[in-house]
Amino acid sequence: MASVYILSSARAEKYYIGYTKNIVTRINYHHEKEFPSSFTAKYEDWVLFFSIDNIEVSTAKKIEGHIKRMKSKVYIENLKKHASISQELIQKYS
Repeated sequence: MASVYILSSARAEKYYIGYTKNIVTRINYHHEKEFPSSFTAKYEDWVLFFSIDNIEVSTAKKIEGHIKRMKSKVYIENLKKHASISQELIQKYS
């Protein structure tokens, strides 16, 4: 099983979208700058903004791609506000 996650940085005023099989470990990687040249290594205030959990890895990859293609902060914020969007994405990409 996997998760799609969105981190937010107030300082950068940006979101980071990813997917992982272990969300706790992955967020720790971001905080510990496990990948020093990565986008998230530039800022230290990343917090978990939103996640869709317990989905198949293939579904998580597709949902991550969908969210990234939207290129919209409003869309990301609506994901958190409206649970129905997440359910629709899971149904569409399962």
